[in-house]
Amino acid sequence: MYHELAKIRAFLIRDWQHEKSYRLVFLPAFFSLFTLLFTFFFLARLLNHAQLPALQPYGGDYFAFVLIGFAFFNYLEVLLKGLPQQIREGQLLGTLEALLVTPTALPTLIIASICYQLLGATARVVVYLGLAIGIFQITLHGANLIATGLFLLLTLMAFSSLGILTASVVILLKKGEALSSLFVSIARLLCGLYYPISILPDSLQLVAHWIPVTYALEGLRLALLQGYSLTQLMPNLLPLSLFTLFLLPSSLWAFHHAIQRAKRDGTLTQY
Repeated sequence: MYHELAKIRAFLIRDWQHEKSYRLVFLPAFFSLFTLLFTFFFLARLLNHAQLPALQPYGGDYFAFVLIGFAFFNYLEVLLKGLPQQIREGQLLGTLEALLVTPTALPTLIIASICYQLLGATARVVVYLGLAIGIFQITLHGANLIATGLFLLLTLMAFSSLGILTASVVILLKKGEALSSLFVSIARLLCGLYYPISILPDSLQLVAHWIPVTYALEGLRLALLQGYSLTQLMPNLLPLSLFTLFLLPSSLWAFHHAIQRAKRDGTLTQY
């Protein structure tokens, strides 16, 4: 266990040193965060006066609705794109094969590869919520933190599984960016990021209910904004749990077999 943690720490140090070598990368990211928050804030001032029925289950405040969705959607983008990006870089730099011949367990390799980006996403979520509470006066006093923590854990596991599946495609086909971008675009459209899925046509709502992102965002919003109990959240908690129980072992199996297939075919270092 200690050796595996030391490897994860080494990956974190490597990624931090690489990131800080591009010092200006932090300033645009911080500026875009502010502009995004103010865009949603002014848009909410326009919509909140309409008292839209679709927003009432979440408290009626569009800014709070979209902020929670956008903050936690960061995890999907990071986990869906982060590991495939690391795998692709390893192929291009020739480090992937060297890593895979070391006595490092695949789960450790997966966690270490996305750990830095996951911490970055967590930092952005904290900043989003901190600014929303401190500057934009959003109140989360009634939030159910236990339910939020449980949903966050299931969300990370489900989103990680999708990223691992995409990384498996990268190992076999050398390209996975299009698949990641397609899924993120579908999730943005159907899973309630910018608007409740209740306004979608029935056919699209049916599709949305087959995507775990829908249940993750819905559950996090209801737990944070309405303080729902675990019993009340069960319609979202149960499907998300089932998705996670199916996706996580399936994605690890697919990742393992993709590596074995690439080793057998001699294509692991091809790019």
